[in-house]
Amino acid sequence: MSRVARLCLVASLFLAVTAAQAQSKVGIINLQKALLDTAEMKKAQADMEARYKPRQDGIDKLQREIAELQRNLQSNAGKLQPAAEQEMVARGQRAQVELKRQTEDLQADVERDRNDILQRGGQRIQEVIKKVAEAQTLDVVVDSGNTLYFKPALDLTPAVTAEYDKSYPVK
Repeated sequence: MSRVARLCLVASLFLAVTAAQAQSKVGIINLQKALLDTAEMKKAQADMEARYKPRQDGIDKLQREIAELQRNLQSNAGKLQPAAEQEMVARGQRAQVELKRQTEDLQADVERDRNDILQRGGQRIQEVIKKVAEAQTLDVVVDSGNTLYFKPALDLTPAVTAEYDKSYPVK
């Protein structure tokens, strides 16, 4: 192949790549914000808080009881009979064990529920992102967490959140 032919081939490939890049349409989304701002996620958060509030209140009460036992032990140090002091110490230790168990159980239950909710929401938001991207004829959608700079006009977050709420209304 002659030098001129090679130069023409390289130039045409460069122009083709440049043209393809110029035609690509990109959208940016803050995936976490889009999901957490949906009505479904806000309702799920409120439902979880209401569901676990009694257990949290029980933990708070137990913490206050332990603190009161510790205050009584400190303020009555040397004034109590040894058996009474041992009983208070044993009650405090039992309460701390119970507090630890209740706290760990609550954390595990909350985490399990949160993961279930986020997994379901994550699957749904992926469908919504695809729907919005296709409606706007986008070639690629990138999470803003991985983007150093983008023009605000490229942000799909509000559109995706609105479409999610439309597609999956809160019951």
